[in-house]
Amino acid sequence: MRMNVGKLSFALCLIAGSAFVSYAQDQAAGKAENGKPATTTPISANVVLTAASTPMDLARAALAAQGGDNFRNMKSLVLIGDVDLYAPNSAQSVPGKFVIVYGDGARYRLDVQSPVVQFKQIYDGQQGYSSIPNLSVLNPSKFGLGLLTRLDQPGYTVTALPDKKKERAFRVSGGEGITTDFLVDAVTGRVMQFTAPFQGGVFAVEQKNMKVLDGILVPYTLTQRFETPQGAYFAEFKVKTAKVNQPLGDDVFVIQ
Repeated sequence: MRMNVGKLSFALCLIAGSAFVSYAQDQAAGKAENGKPATTTPISANVVLTAASTPMDLARAALAAQGGDNFRNMKSLVLIGDVDLYAPNSAQSVPGKFVIVYGDGARYRLDVQSPVVQFKQIYDGQQGYSSIPNLSVLNPSKFGLGLLTRLDQPGYTVTALPDKKKERAFRVSGGEGITTDFLVDAVTGRVMQFTAPFQGGVFAVEQKNMKVLDGILVPYTLTQRFETPQGAYFAEFKVKTAKVNQPLGDDVFVIQ
């Protein structure tokens, strides 16, 4: 079955917009990158959630689980690995390589290379660029986990959503139609999934493998879906190398 390259490129744009916005925790011990030991000790161990916890309690627990001030003040994150891309109604994936770079909370860059798709997306902190024309670029500080760092800022609200089995739910909203729904572990507060409306569809992210690196939860497996009237675009990112707070070149986020 042939895949529609244009539609697949569109899905890549949406996937890129996640920009380190959701996480889950894998309980298996492992070894982190750069020779530093990884730990599975919950960062949110001091957070106690109960049935009476308010939506704001849940949101603050989620931020703590991501690393708290370490996450809020993160200078950079570089993720490098493999990606499998699926078009709607297709069981056949297109394999590729990716590099994602996040900087200072509101900047990111994605490069994807595959035999079918070559794609680049950049947000420099003020404006975005996509190598696919006529596609908007998400500001990572106003989407997904980026919203958790804005809980105390004026204009952002946290409201309750129906819980799901062992997961608690809440919504963070802001101006300009900014909305992200979160599902968090009822005990640790770790974000298990988030969803957000985008360009007439629904964008969903789930993490299945996380490691603690320099005090921050880093995703090593990301599954992402974009639900559209034509069907669901799906991608699975598998991180091979992760680097936290490494110096970045001045040209990384330059839009040319």
